[in-house]
Amino acid sequence: MNTSAMLTDDQAWAAILARDPSADAELVYAVTTTGVFCRPTCPSRRPDRANVRFFSDPAAAVSAGFRPCRRCRPQQPHSDAAFVADLSVRLRRDRTITLRELARQTGRSPFTIERTFKRVLGVTPAQYQRQSRAASFRRELRNGDTRVTDAIYDAGFSGPGRAYENAQLGMAPREYRAGAPNARIGYATGGCAPGRLLIAATSRGLCSVILGDSDAELTRQLRTQFPAAEIAPDSGLDDALAQVLSQFTEHPAVLDLPLDLRATAFQMRVWEALRRIPRGETRTYAQLAQSIGRPTAVRAVARACATNPVAVVVPCHRVIGSNGKLTGYRWGIERKKKLLELERASNSG
Repeated sequence: MNTSAMLTDDQAWAAILARDPSADAELVYAVTTTGVFCRPTCPSRRPDRANVRFFSDPAAAVSAGFRPCRRCRPQQPHSDAAFVADLSVRLRRDRTITLRELARQTGRSPFTIERTFKRVLGVTPAQYQRQSRAASFRRELRNGDTRVTDAIYDAGFSGPGRAYENAQLGMAPREYRAGAPNARIGYATGGCAPGRLLIAATSRGLCSVILGDSDAELTRQLRTQFPAAEIAPDSGLDDALAQVLSQFTEHPAVLDLPLDLRATAFQMRVWEALRRIPRGETRTYAQLAQSIGRPTAVRAVARACATNPVAVVVPCHRVIGSNGKLTGYRWGIERKKKLLELERASNSG
């Protein structure tokens, strides 16, 4: 494979043998004896495995000197992707349109639309619609000429309650518009086996957990994440800090902490799946993608792991490459290695 976050070669080859349509958006394969690259669903005869190379996209295959197949035309947009792109335009244009109305307009069944949309983007049309409304609401709030009430209804929300619930601001709309100068974020720091740890929280829950080498480094990172907020040490977080720090011991506390995270529906699905991985165990990115019903979305799952803002609480360190290597970790490979060693040791003790 030409990118570490893709399917393994064995998974890619299985998709090609099965002419799996869901893999068309994930990879192309090239045949060294012909110099041609194809989609996994290409109707041509399957080549010998020894003559096949896999690429993440057509551009990578072209760069390697291969030319596109004239039968499956791999450089053209995948039909499902094109269909979902059209649906996305409709959902953004009319943020109150229903699944039934989409079905009527496109001549497809509601089931087909929802299944195709979820396969391509990882979220349902309704989830995408909510994200679109929330993004529009945030854009309107950043426009100082727009009243908050107008922004709510222009974004397609039925009222302030729905807007606040779905926009994932983590603060009041007027504070968000002003760059969150009045948002208060408390933090606390402590020592752990991999170095120093900082937890930060709004009034709604934890918004950041960072690993690093020094408290000064950790607070700088926190201020970079929330540049306009009022940030200060908070002794009221000592109990929460103790819960998180206990994860580095042989007797970890059960984590029962409210979270205040800004995320897409897809990211939240991945993070929820991460929290279900038992302590002392690991999963591959492919297994994680399989667990959320998106077996071909390995790269998207890897990106969601990389953007996890709360180390340890959402245990993205428990995900490894299909070859058993630790791959990347937002807070450093050595810390990931130490975390996994600690968890395995405490489980076997």
